[in-house]
Amino acid sequence: MRRRTLLRSLGVAGAAGAVGSAAAHPLPTDDGDSTPASTPTGGEPLGTLDLSGARELVTSPDGHTAYVATGDGIAVVDLVSPSAPRLLAERTDLLADSPNGPMQVVQDAAVVDDRLLVAGPANPVDSGAHGVVVFDVSDREHPAQVAAVELDTRVHNCDFDGRYAYVTANGRTDSPLVVVDTETDDEVGSWSLLDADEGWAAVHPALRPLHDVTVRGDRAYLAYWDAGTWILDVSDPADISLVSRVRGRDRETLAAVSDPGTERTEPPGNDHFVTVDEGATLLAVGGESWAASEDSDGGPSGIELFDISDPQSPESLSTIDPPPTNDPTRGGVLTTAHNFELTGGRLYSAWYQGGVRVHDLREPSEPRQIFRWRDSETTSFWTAQRAAGCFVATSTAALDDSVTPGVYTFPDPAADAPARTPTPTDGGLLGVTGDGFGIAGALAAIGLGAWRLGRRRR
Repeated sequence: MRRRTLLRSLGVAGAAGAVGSAAAHPLPTDDGDSTPASTPTGGEPLGTLDLSGARELVTSPDGHTAYVATGDGIAVVDLVSPSAPRLLAERTDLLADSPNGPMQVVQDAAVVDDRLLVAGPANPVDSGAHGVVVFDVSDREHPAQVAAVELDTRVHNCDFDGRYAYVTANGRTDSPLVVVDTETDDEVGSWSLLDADEGWAAVHPALRPLHDVTVRGDRAYLAYWDAGTWILDVSDPADISLVSRVRGRDRETLAAVSDPGTERTEPPGNDHFVTVDEGATLLAVGGESWAASEDSDGGPSGIELFDISDPQSPESLSTIDPPPTNDPTRGGVLTTAHNFELTGGRLYSAWYQGGVRVHDLREPSEPRQIFRWRDSETTSFWTAQRAAGCFVATSTAALDDSVTPGVYTFPDPAADAPARTPTPTDGGLLGVTGDGFGIAGALAAIGLGAWRLGRRRR
């Protein structure tokens, strides 16, 4: 595509000015008085890398590397020069020694220090091994498998604490969270909605699948679709207990639903993705929804923010609405929330064809949009994550094969970037940008250690 060719050319031109240490990749702050000469000041992408099958992406603790789930495996992408992301390695032999191997439909990953967890398959498939694989990624160009555990369930999403893998066991009847010890290859614990109340068995399984899990310290945060979002105590993985329920409709209402197919497609509900900030005091829940038909009232969902400083009493603070669309059906222009990251007082978010956005959350009750970019004809974004000197997102062809999948890098907007008012344009080619670093953007040469401290995933 002409746009991609141009961006690659710009990336090559800017690569010479990039630097290679974490401390040399400054992040936006309220003080400082310089901007690296190699940093573009516009809102357009800094660079792109075409990457077949791109889905979820997680970044290394120093922000120099992206690990991408690619459907048939993983890819390692170098981000040292944000304007010129480059492929370092690929592995497509996950669980290849299994009689059912290799693993297929790989959509999720999690990284802790120099260990990368990969899980799958995400969706029902007729063949392919099921389970989790751990790689040592201390040598970025040569990921080395150090653990592999086969499971009897598909795994849509996962998280990792360096030893225990927390997986969504979507192939099992109760759709539980399952904890796997990757050092002993044993399943050591599990929890499902039925452990909270056996009455959930009366709710159609399509309305209560465990779609996502994030683990921070002794807490696990679970997105159970229409059944809502839940917080668990996983201090003892063999004895998991309920802390609280963040949101969701009651089981009696859901048990009475006569058309679960439409209900699980359209809002309200559809808790799809959940994460917390570094201190686990701010929680974000994203819904994934669309209109079941052209005549329905359904449409895209947004991201709701909660104060969980007291995890037993979550408090809703605000909701970020999705970008507009002129066709909210599955085959139209999808602009619903997908995957995102909370870090450094910011929300980095992906909205499929609605593009990517950055919100300043220093006042989480009043989120302030400071960056957005959208090209509905050529991109469909799966996730957005912070990296060193930029933020990075994956465009996916998983729902639209007219999109060229790949990795995009964007300028991380300055702390004093002006708020951006959404544009009413809702379809076709739409390139909407923030100010990037801006003329008045202030950057200080600080490392990534501070904002990664305590960060286990995304």
